[in-house]
Amino acid sequence: MNAPSWVTRELGAVLHDDDRSETWPLDRLVVLGLRRNPRRAHLLVSHVLGKHVPVPPNRVRGAADALGDLVVARLGADAAAASTVLGFAETATGLGHCVAERMQAACCLHSTRRTDPAVTVHGGFEEGHSHATSHQLQPSSAALLAPGDGGWTVLVDDEISTGNTALGAVAALEALAPHGRYAVASLVDMRDAEHVAANRRAADELGVTVEFVALCRGRTELPDGLINAVAALAPAELNPSAPDPSAPTAEPSVGSEATAGAAAYVDGRWPAGVPESGRHGFLAGEANAFHRGVTALAGQVAPLLTTGEPVIVVGHEELMYLPLCLAERLAETGFDARVQSTTRSPAYVRDADGYPLRRGFTFPDPEGDREAARYLYNVAAEPGAAPAAVVLVVDRPADTPALRAPGGPVDVLTAAGHRVVVLSVPVVGQAELAARRAGGSISPARELRGPDFGSYQPDEVTWLLKDLSDVDLEADVAERESRIQAGLAHYAESLPVEYQPGPEYRELFDDALAASAGRLAEAVGTVAELILTERAPRPVLVSLARAGTPVGILLQRWIARTHGVVPPHYAVSIVRGRGIDTVALDHLTARHDASALVFVDGWTGKGAIARELADALDAYAAAGGPRCDPELAVPADPGSCTTLFGTRDDFLIPSACLNSTVSGLVSRTVLNAELIGPGDFHGAKFYRELAPYDVSGRLLDTVSAEFDAVAEAVAARVAELRAADRTPTWAGWAAIERIRHEYGLSSINLVKPGIGETTRVLLRRVPWRVLVRDPHAPEHRHIRLLAAERGVPVEVEPDLPYACVGLIREQS
Repeated sequence: MNAPSWVTRELGAVLHDDDRSETWPLDRLVVLGLRRNPRRAHLLVSHVLGKHVPVPPNRVRGAADALGDLVVARLGADAAAASTVLGFAETATGLGHCVAERMQAACCLHSTRRTDPAVTVHGGFEEGHSHATSHQLQPSSAALLAPGDGGWTVLVDDEISTGNTALGAVAALEALAPHGRYAVASLVDMRDAEHVAANRRAADELGVTVEFVALCRGRTELPDGLINAVAALAPAELNPSAPDPSAPTAEPSVGSEATAGAAAYVDGRWPAGVPESGRHGFLAGEANAFHRGVTALAGQVAPLLTTGEPVIVVGHEELMYLPLCLAERLAETGFDARVQSTTRSPAYVRDADGYPLRRGFTFPDPEGDREAARYLYNVAAEPGAAPAAVVLVVDRPADTPALRAPGGPVDVLTAAGHRVVVLSVPVVGQAELAARRAGGSISPARELRGPDFGSYQPDEVTWLLKDLSDVDLEADVAERESRIQAGLAHYAESLPVEYQPGPEYRELFDDALAASAGRLAEAVGTVAELILTERAPRPVLVSLARAGTPVGILLQRWIARTHGVVPPHYAVSIVRGRGIDTVALDHLTARHDASALVFVDGWTGKGAIARELADALDAYAAAGGPRCDPELAVPADPGSCTTLFGTRDDFLIPSACLNSTVSGLVSRTVLNAELIGPGDFHGAKFYRELAPYDVSGRLLDTVSAEFDAVAEAVAARVAELRAADRTPTWAGWAAIERIRHEYGLSSINLVKPGIGETTRVLLRRVPWRVLVRDPHAPEHRHIRLLAAERGVPVEVEPDLPYACVGLIREQS
């Protein structure tokens, strides 16, 4: 538990953590602050919301994703995807959008306090303790307020104090479109037993089901007279001056770099017809275009900033999700970016240790109400830090003369020494959206996560695959091999039967894992550090399913443990002869800067997949897609195909020893025209029935447990590799061509070099023979055992460039 806050020490208010969760303890989520409000004096200042204080965008996204996972676990994946999500203005507009995206909900929207006589209001509700009590609902169609068949309405707020606002919203929605099932999702749930009982009675009176989910449950203990005590506190000085009174000022410029104490203005380019927020509803099929729009905005803003400098992306009130995504793009390209937003909340500011709101700015509402004050707090990476650059993101209704006038937000920020880039984003009107959506919407391919798909945890990997678990795809191994070699079928159109070796082999896997865990941990750490120093400071890991997936998770764990950042991790399909899944690439490049994508595999053999990846990414760019770096990151590169490797030795990687039971119970990927349509991800199966044999988690935990022990070795290895010539020689390809000729095989695809590929030949192909360099090498004991079980001869070839090579039987 952290030290008591200033509010606890000075005024006696206390937060109690009822869950005491190690993952989401209350003090990781919120700290006590104070507000000047006659209804409620305390303020829960969130560490993960990006509202009152600046927060790294990955922290905002991580908490929101965790909350979304709780909702999916409660409702089920199919019900979540058919749901409508409503985020409460103003603090939870971005949170609601994040949760909806994690749920892959059909629609998300947020309530609003912005009034417009040209907009149709479809309903509303009240928030009793708020400084601005009325919420309006302004979707492009009233139909968006009701979920799809089997779905729920999910209400999202940053905190639930009494539950009254949520139940009021339920009553209002039920009066508009009764459907009976609601979930209330929040970062913290601070209701006491009386509140819980009152909420249950209210739901019963309405005749509805209301489920509450939260990352943490707690209670607030407030002393008597707290409101009066706060009112008696001396007012803090707002709108601080620059630390250096002689800080330069300049006339506003357009599209040029902003210096300290000056401002630059950017007219944001935005894709036509794409909603910039959820005010009028946001459909799942609009997400790719939205994220491409954000990437374009980042490209406009980044040249006005200095790489590596602290950057605070500040949204305007309810405009929170777009600034969050912008901060994510800037962070991926090397900026120390954080995100927060302006607010209507008049909080108490005090520059004291343990108090969250150390600086404060106030200015008139830029939308035109000179009597209505707006606020912004801290705007610094850390207390006492030098002024950061500010990217102030506003939509067109807030881009007014008042925004730039003396005493306005730009003026007070530049006067405090911040250089400001004002990014103005167009809005898409309610009527325009209604007309465009009248013809229906595109249903996007759905992301998959455990436990609904695969045995990995939902935050460890997002599978960009289509679930084919209920399709009979397995074929007899010999018959399948004959059809593939005869050119009658492609290997990715079907699956081999999942071969499950006997107890002796599984015991051998345990021994191999214990013996090689340290070496694999060192290789993973080395690759991770090379990625961070040479490729991307904030990488997005894209593993090639399925062999790359456990390595991707291990890279994610290393980076999280040693650098405190959890990189996003996706698994995508690549098929030899067919290329990478371009629907998955579209999904990735819409959400992340293409330069941050790092493709990951388990190992290289002769280099066929490395070449396939490079060719596929060239074709993707030639077709108009963003340019992605094809350099493959692998722990072992015996084929000498890449510069991002831990070693070029052919050593045993335990995840090669088994099939799905060491890879999250997920099959090899499938590309079959009868099952995979133009807008679908490539497919795969989840073998739930093999759960008793699953060792996927044990592999990850065993290798991760070695990270601390190999840290020094990793540092030395990285220094050695960075000083060495790592130019790929593709020596493996030449060696395999020689072996193909020597053994009279018609195709190089029948030669599978290395421990991993040889294991695959024995597990899921029709093996002919196995070649080994050393007949007694411990790293291929499991291969010799498998060969004996299947009656495959093992021949010694002392001059092999690999530890072993598997040859597939050529079919007549």
